Amino acid sequence: MTDGGKGPGSSAQSKRKDARRNQQTLLDAAAAVFVASGVDAPVRDIAAKAGVGVGTIYRHFPTRADLVIAVYRHQVDACAEAGPALLAAGPTPHAALARWVDLFVDFLVTKHGLAAAMQGDAAGFEKLHAYFLDRLLPVCAQLLDAAAASGEIQSDLDAYHLMRGIGNLCIGAENDPQYEARRLVALLVAGLRQPRL
Repeated sequence: MTDGGKGPGSSAQSKRKDARRNQQTLLDAAAAVFVASGVDAPVRDIAAKAGVGVGTIYRHFPTRADLVIAVYRHQVDACAEAGPALLAAGPTPHAALARWVDLFVDFLVTKHGLAAAMQGDAAGFEKLHAYFLDRLLPVCAQLLDAAAASGEIQSDLDAYHLMRGIGNLCIGAENDPQYEARRLVALLVAGLRQPRL
């Protein structure tokens, strides 16, 4: 008699998939809460958003630094994967770039709390920063190249400088509720457009 392929290995694999899915749900919830309330948001808010108990979060991420670092890497990966998908689905390369920049700004809100969460782990912070550059610079460059090739923006724009400029516009937004970093970033992205003759 056959078990339909649901032997012990299949069950263990299913549990691993469930665990990964649960961890992704926690990271998505934490990212959303961090964007809205900063990295010091109460763990109970993250648990409520994820629909789990507080103990579940601590089981996956024993310290706040563990959680912040995991969210940071999760957001970098999501941002990197979103670029090509937005380019394929967007009405224009410039529209894809604008949507990607929105995701990047959400990520930057979390990133600004990272240094405080890591408290003196300079080597760890540098490693994460290198990961950020390795994953996101090529994606930003791809979006810029596509928008330039379509004639929507000028062709001499550099991904590093654009990302750095966006990052600079986001500094301080978490401490000043009247400062609208997202609006300024949107103006910057709109300003990349080539003038129509």
